[in-house]
Amino acid sequence: MGRRKRSRPLIGVTGPDKGGLVAWVFTAIAVWRAGGWPKRIHPGMRGGLPEIEGLVIGGGADVSPELYGAEELQNLKDLSEEKTKRWTRFLFFFVSFGITLVRKLFSLGHTAGPDPARDALENKLLTEALVSDRPVLGICRGAQFINVHLGGTLYQDISDFYNETPKADTIYPRKTVEITKGSRLHRIIGSTQARVNSLHNQAVDKPGEGVELTAREPNGVVQGIEVPDRRFVIGIQWHPEYLPQIASQQRLFGKLVEEAGDVSES
Repeated sequence: MGRRKRSRPLIGVTGPDKGGLVAWVFTAIAVWRAGGWPKRIHPGMRGGLPEIEGLVIGGGADVSPELYGAEELQNLKDLSEEKTKRWTRFLFFFVSFGITLVRKLFSLGHTAGPDPARDALENKLLTEALVSDRPVLGICRGAQFINVHLGGTLYQDISDFYNETPKADTIYPRKTVEITKGSRLHRIIGSTQARVNSLHNQAVDKPGEGVELTAREPNGVVQGIEVPDRRFVIGIQWHPEYLPQIASQQRLFGKLVEEAGDVSES
C-alpha cells in the first residue's frame, strides 16, 4: 500500500530484537486508537526501513554511556536485579500480574544493559526525523536518547534522589510530576501536574542543544523534555502506553499522530 493511499499516518515504534513485546503491543494500541498505523522497527528487521510520518522511540535498554562520554557503572547489574524483584508487588492485581508475567517472559526492557545495535538504529531514525521535521515521541529510554542525541548527558543511577522518599517502581500512576506552565507538554496534558507511572533507573542530567526541561519530580528528577524549535519532539520519562484509561496521557499519542498526518499531506 503506497503512502499516499493510506488514510492513517505510519508511525514507527522502535524496540529491541528480543523482548519488548508488551511495550510494543500497548504502544501499538495507543497509536491505533489515536488514528495512526503503528509499525514495529527493530535492529534485526529485514528489508529497508519503512518510510514513516512519525516516530515513537520506546523504552528498554539503557542508552550506551559512551554516547555521552561516560563509563558504565559497575553496580547497574545489581540494580537491575533488584528492580526485577520489585515486580512481585503487582501480583495483587490481575492486569498488573499479566503485564508483569509477560514482561518477565520477554525480558524487562528497562533493566537491560546497553544495546549498541538499537542505539545505531535510533540514531539514524532520529537524525532523519529531526532533519525532515517529523514528529517524535520519546518514552522512558526514548526521552533519554533524544537528549543524548542532541549532546546532553544522563544520570546512570538515580537512586540517590530517593533517600528521603522511596522510589516508585510501578505501572500505576502513583507519582506526581510538575509540568512547566506554557510548555507544549502542558498544553497537551492540560495541567501543570500529572500523575504518572515509573519504571526507570536513569534520567536526563544536562540538557542537550535546544532541549528544554519541562517536567520534574519534586526531588528534581527530570520527567519531561521537549525541543521547541521542531514541529513536535517530546520526551517523557513515564509510560503513557500503560495508562490507556487516562485521556490526558493518550493525548500525547493523539498529538503525535495529528502532526504526522500533517507530514503525510505535505
